[in-house]
Amino acid sequence: MLNDHQITELARIIERARQAVVFTGAGISTESGIPDFRSPGGIWTKMAPIDFSDFLASEEARRETWRRRFAADDTWRNAQPNRGHRAVAALVRRGTAAAVITQNIDGLHQASGVPAEQVIELHGNSTYAHCLDCAQRYEIAEVRTAFESDETAPVCASCGGWVKTATISFGQAMPVEAMRRAEIETLAADLFIVAGSSLVVYPAAGFPELAKRNGATLVIVNRQPTGLDPVADLVLNRAIGETLGTAVGVD
Repeated sequence: MLNDHQITELARIIERARQAVVFTGAGISTESGIPDFRSPGGIWTKMAPIDFSDFLASEEARRETWRRRFAADDTWRNAQPNRGHRAVAALVRRGTAAAVITQNIDGLHQASGVPAEQVIELHGNSTYAHCLDCAQRYEIAEVRTAFESDETAPVCASCGGWVKTATISFGQAMPVEAMRRAEIETLAADLFIVAGSSLVVYPAAGFPELAKRNGATLVIVNRQPTGLDPVADLVLNRAIGETLGTAVGVD
């Protein structure tokens, strides 16, 4: 059972906020069936990630990258926003939260009703692909159909560049515009809520630190302790959906 005092305190902090930011990690989406990457038993404990430099240099690395993406296709396609996503969307809809900064690549915040322009994706998005040279967008289904005919790594029909899921891979530069927007929103926030992030991946994990240094109230909702728990104003080691849903009043 949830600690009523903690939930009451979280609800009070949210009610008092003038401009909040919600920062989400894998923990909010595992409750929708999206597998974690880094946790014990996660994807990267079973297979090593493919570095961006290898993707660029090797046809086999490009093929393997796409094989892995298509192997996970049913999971990604069938995943639906859960109570945690709906709670975050409610905060945005009510005007409490100005932005959602996410480390996730599943598009579930947009699917829950958060306007795309208010979702800042630090690690990109796996629900579509794009050309690394000209940025033309490609849908996963059309890439899969072409790939399964001969397992040739896709190239852009417009410029011949490599087509890749719109995610940030190991060794790939962080998206400059997303990082800039995340910093602006973080510095403007008087409440910064971390939901489902272990806060071990930098530079993304630097944003809650920045918010706290800038005077914002820092709340961390995560099943496991994080390195920032000692400086947070409120820590709830709880299930994300149930905790946020109860505090925000969303089923």
